Amino acid sequence: MSVFEEVDADDWQSWIDDNAAIVLDVREPDEWERGTLPEAVLISQGEIVEKVDELDKGTPILCVCRSGNRSSNVAMFLHFNGFQVANLQGGMKALGLQE
Repeated sequence: MSVFEEVDADDWQSWIDDNAAIVLDVREPDEWERGTLPEAVLISQGEIVEKVDELDKGTPILCVCRSGNRSSNVAMFLHFNGFQVANLQGGMKALGLQE
């Protein structure tokens, strides 16, 4: 059992709407340039420790990456640093937006 919620690809938009949340894309900039979710914020996994202060602990966060692995790591880090966070299960691949 995870310490944070895993959001199914079919439910990501309703999770964002229901929680007044933001999307945090943790992929690399070259992946981001191929497309991301509307209004997503880019902070790659490698930058999250140094840029965590740019995020608001009062705003829920849905983490997303290509397959859900990096975003799961970032979600765990954010959870243990006091954020309300969820992970997009299967990532952009599950949405059919990345191979």
